[in-house]
Amino acid sequence: MTAAKGSQNNFDYDLIVIGAGYGGFDAAKHAADHGLRTAVIEKGDMGGTCVNRGCVPSKALLAASGKVRELSDAAHLAQFGIKTGGHSFERQAIANHAAQLVVNIRENLTKSLERAGVTIIRGQGRMQASQRVALRQSDGIERVLSAKDVVLASGSDPFVPPGITTDGVTVFTSDDAIKLESLPPWLAIIGSGYIGLEFADVYTALGCEITMIEALDRVMPTFDPDIAKLAARKLIDGRDIETKVGVFASKVIPGNPVRIELIDATSKELVEVLEVDAVLVATGRVPTSKDLNLAAVGVETSRGFIPVDDQMRVLVNGEPVPHLWAVGDVTGKMMLAHTAAAQGAVAVDNILGHHREIDYRSIPAATFTHPEISSVGLSEVDAKALAVEQGFELGTVRSYFKANSKALAELESDGIMKLLFNKATGEVLGAHIYGLHAADLIQEVANAVARRQSVKQLANEVHTHPTLSEVVEVAYKQAAMAVAG
Repeated sequence: MTAAKGSQNNFDYDLIVIGAGYGGFDAAKHAADHGLRTAVIEKGDMGGTCVNRGCVPSKALLAASGKVRELSDAAHLAQFGIKTGGHSFERQAIANHAAQLVVNIRENLTKSLERAGVTIIRGQGRMQASQRVALRQSDGIERVLSAKDVVLASGSDPFVPPGITTDGVTVFTSDDAIKLESLPPWLAIIGSGYIGLEFADVYTALGCEITMIEALDRVMPTFDPDIAKLAARKLIDGRDIETKVGVFASKVIPGNPVRIELIDATSKELVEVLEVDAVLVATGRVPTSKDLNLAAVGVETSRGFIPVDDQMRVLVNGEPVPHLWAVGDVTGKMMLAHTAAAQGAVAVDNILGHHREIDYRSIPAATFTHPEISSVGLSEVDAKALAVEQGFELGTVRSYFKANSKALAELESDGIMKLLFNKATGEVLGAHIYGLHAADLIQEVANAVARRQSVKQLANEVHTHPTLSEVVEVAYKQAAMAVAG
């Protein structure tokens, strides 16, 4: 642990963090570990969205439902010479598994902060002035705390478009879906991003029929088109999922049944009315910033997002606000838990006087479907634009799981990796993977992107045989052959 420099004893704390999600947690712990007198203010459950309503419980549901899917696929098991005598599952037991995991992770996170010496304050925090935080405690008492620096880490909430009414039972967001309180026979999912895909994976494995509604002209519009095309064959077309693209759910009325009015995305004319058992609204997330009283420090948001630079300093008219920082979903950069954690560490390093900037290009993303999808770095569209801007030729290679011994042994050879690189220097610019354990495989490429490494060097690194990592090795070797010199 490094002692903090210039600790200001005339402040209540060296650092106050508003919000104890992953961004706030990492900022607070990193600060305390380096000797800063740190407090974190949290109005809800410790751990924020990820621990309580996002990453943690959804992965528990995906793990359990994935086991059900495996046991249900008699044809796949038969290829191994395995015959099953039938199986069953208990919805409530699966829900309890997710809920208990949340409790365990939340308790561990809280204890970790306490061991580091962080003061945990329950209540609503908001800015009162520069280096001043107004606090409404959970017992209703109001007080003002001072700190040399303040980190805003208030997170985000599910976005519910206009015209959609939620009741938490028949029309609900991911916040309610992770409770798995029911298995509606016919479920409509609005949105085909990673949230919609993951819950479609869960619900179809547990016997629900799905109608997936997407406003854009293709499903999975935020994914690499080649990856999406291949992945959709199994994740959507190969399951009990009907898709409707190019339409908005202009009105959703809770009830039994739920009524959905669909309008054409271009003409805005009514094209269809659906009646389903339930609706999951998976249309993204919006920042939680309205209660931070940012006007008190002259900060204006953009659609609720707090503007920051790459050191995580809050900006006003492009200039940093002294002693004010923001991290996590409320910044709108990459709304992922590990991005928030990285931002939290970067903010504190800069508070400590160690200049550091975050590198968004090297931060990977994953969708935990069966099989998984992952990516890091630039999209092919952005890589092509960069190539034109900087005057180099873009290289693209593909590596297939069907040529990988481990994937073949697992009878899970449906998969592809696309690698993007600079043909002049060999620098890895990005990668997109669909296949078995894609979420783990992407980390190797993320490390290469972070180091701005060349495929010429990476092609010589030895990978364990037989493992899925050889999918990455093959891509590196193919790319190295195309690099000049």
